[in-house]
Amino acid sequence: MDSNGSLKVFLADDSQQIRQRVNALLAGAQMDIVGEGATPDSCIEGILHSQPDVVVLDVQLEGGTGLQVLKAVKSQDPAVAFVVFSNNSAPAYRKRYLGEGAVRFLDKSTEFDQLAQAVATAGRRVH
Repeated sequence: MDSNGSLKVFLADDSQQIRQRVNALLAGAQMDIVGEGATPDSCIEGILHSQPDVVVLDVQLEGGTGLQVLKAVKSQDPAVAFVVFSNNSAPAYRKRYLGEGAVRFLDKSTEFDQLAQAVATAGRRVH
């Protein structure tokens, strides 16, 4: 958390529109968006540089997957919490991401309204 107590959040999603919606939602919940990215490489670099408390991660990124980001970041900074937020919410995806260390897995189409609470809860687990 930063000095004013708000959670630092990084958005990893290939859709600019989704990043904007999530940014607006989380900003309204007193969370600081410290970075965002659309490709695995830009996300990994951005996360390691900005050191967020929580990453909101999509399964599908430009030119790769969120799993690449999750594994790379967890190996270098295990304290970062991941909330997976995706339309690809089949049980196999949920199991794989949660098994790799994600804290929550939400479906964009049915659980958008739960995202802010999930991020807040994930951020508290880190500290």
